[in-house]
Amino acid sequence: MPPKEDQEVNRLKKELEDITNKIKEQQRKVADTTMEQVCADLAEVPKLRLSTRKLLKGHINKVNSVHFSGDSRHCVTGSLDGKLIIWDTWTGNKVQVIPLRSAWVMSVAFSPSGNFVACGGMDNMCTVYDLNNRDSTTNSAKITRELMGYEGFLSCCRFLDDRTLLTGSGDMKICMWDLEASKKTLEFDAHAGDVASLSLSPDGQKYVTGSVDRTCKLWDTRDPDCKQTFFGHEADVNSVCFHPSGHAFTSASEDKTARLHDLRSDQQIAQYTPPNPNSGFTSCGLSLSGRYLLCGSDDNSIHTWDTLKNQHTGCLGGHENRVTSLSLAGNGMAIVSCSWDNHGRVWV
Repeated sequence: MPPKEDQEVNRLKKELEDITNKIKEQQRKVADTTMEQVCADLAEVPKLRLSTRKLLKGHINKVNSVHFSGDSRHCVTGSLDGKLIIWDTWTGNKVQVIPLRSAWVMSVAFSPSGNFVACGGMDNMCTVYDLNNRDSTTNSAKITRELMGYEGFLSCCRFLDDRTLLTGSGDMKICMWDLEASKKTLEFDAHAGDVASLSLSPDGQKYVTGSVDRTCKLWDTRDPDCKQTFFGHEADVNSVCFHPSGHAFTSASEDKTARLHDLRSDQQIAQYTPPNPNSGFTSCGLSLSGRYLLCGSDDNSIHTWDTLKNQHTGCLGGHENRVTSLSLAGNGMAIVSCSWDNHGRVWV
């Protein structure tokens, strides 16, 4: 006989599974049509014919994360070589190289104003750099804040503005930081597993998270209580991205699928699978119109779909190893991706 504690854990797991299945069944009952049926009369969109306009060469180890600045021109990449690099994506030139105290960076974020960048990873902290002030010893961007107190690695971070930072971590928590006071204003258990990704809504009032517990959750920036939970993925959810309308979001998972979730109907409304599903997805992004979905994959390419007609519209090839992260410019004119091949690519 298993110990009583194990029996209780198994009972709770079974109870949670039954509740989840009931929710899914209720959702199926009210799903009177499909996205493909509703959009059958829409004209097909052309295949994305993007090419690499700039190859961002400078890192000497795997590049794990990339994020565009609010000016749609500059981006930041973080690599296991222990460097952050600020790039001018129009010219492909390096603007700044920032040496890190820990090489194990997993997430980077550019503030919308372009004044700050943040990063973190296996050092269990989030470090914020002021790009407008130089350190006298290193002549690189000055560290303005070191945010500690995590019990797990830092997996994702995003600026709400120059004064507020949102983070998710391997200790299953979400934290909100007041950067001027250098203190947490919110801290709470968000998932039943590592928080892997987060994405802000266009109005900055909401955000979604994805986790290794296979769920996605919707939150309000002013409240620690979860607003909605989305089930369906059968493996880790590696990336989430808010739809430009603010009424939906996409998710990308190790289960070799990407999915579109509608906030108003409180359920998944489309599932995207490549023609030959061989690898999981590491990252996802949506075009400015929301019509194109892009997902970085373990198969070294970026897959694209027409989100409304659920048609695979091709792959962007060029990386020579796992595509780890991608970011779309705020003006919709470019995509930047990074990979374990040590490079970034600007697609236009």
